[in-house]
Amino acid sequence: MTDTDAASMHTAPATPTATPTGTPDAAALRDAMHRVRQEVGKAVVGQDGAVTGLLIALLAGGHVLLEGVPGVAKTLLVRSLSRALGLDTKRIQFTPDLMPGDVSGSLIYDARTGEFEFREGPVFTNIVLADEINRTPPKTQAALLEAMEEHQVSTDGVTRPLPDPFLVAATQNPIEHEGTYSLPEAQLDRFLLKLIIDVPSRDAELDVLRRHAAGFDPRALAGVEAVVRADEIRAARRAVASVAVSDELLAYVVDLARATRESPSVQLGVSPRASTGLLAAAKAWAWLSGYSAITPDHVQTMVVPAWRHRVRLRTEAELEGVSVDAVLGSVLQQTRVPL
Repeated sequence: MTDTDAASMHTAPATPTATPTGTPDAAALRDAMHRVRQEVGKAVVGQDGAVTGLLIALLAGGHVLLEGVPGVAKTLLVRSLSRALGLDTKRIQFTPDLMPGDVSGSLIYDARTGEFEFREGPVFTNIVLADEINRTPPKTQAALLEAMEEHQVSTDGVTRPLPDPFLVAATQNPIEHEGTYSLPEAQLDRFLLKLIIDVPSRDAELDVLRRHAAGFDPRALAGVEAVVRADEIRAARRAVASVAVSDELLAYVVDLARATRESPSVQLGVSPRASTGLLAAAKAWAWLSGYSAITPDHVQTMVVPAWRHRVRLRTEAELEGVSVDAVLGSVLQQTRVPL
């Protein structure tokens, strides 16, 4: 990974540096995931860290909140990833007049049969692109809660499973607040990672212009090919689940979580769900990096993207210009690291 990746993922190592987990199947699955990054790079420039974060969420069975100003390729990133993964994807443009049934589906009366039948909403897909999720009221935002947590939709007493794999990638603009609805804590806590999509570096932006000058069409995604299958993604998830974790590392995660709750700058620290999310993300990153067990470095790398959206600062800390990322950095510095 590049320096840009490290900034996006908070200190991600540049390249895998340990002996791979060993079996040819695991190595082949890992290579396939790295090829996905290469395919996405054909359409998206300078966002390798965000691509890796999306892959980590997919392997960990979680969801991602992408935050960035307009025009930094958030939507293109998700569409390109879906194409490279060979998965079905649907885009939901969240607007103030969007209703819950427009997301999850609704019962429609069939005049021919005289009965109501369920019409699936766009959430019934592998990757849901929830574009500008904070532009719709909380009632509609809540339509995603069950889908994100249980991977199912319940309507009229009937529970319908969602496809596997299933991932929600939601986008929001951090600077525009007019006509928006802040995501409630319960909704934010459903996201495994929050990734910040920054404006690309000068060289990356120059590369973007060169591609467009040569005729690149971001709507066509020409050249981006599917390099993995759904069954390979499920196999990779099983491999991630087998990554070993010592009791010392589990205690380290707990100590970090407790430190967020005790910080004088924090009004609301992370929940036990956030601790399990950090563990899942660290295991996925360890597996992608070729490790058979997680290390403190893997945990430290994932703390900021896994927890930055789950911590609420005190008002006085915000007025003093304290950021959540800075608080989490302080927590990492002050918590004892297991040997």
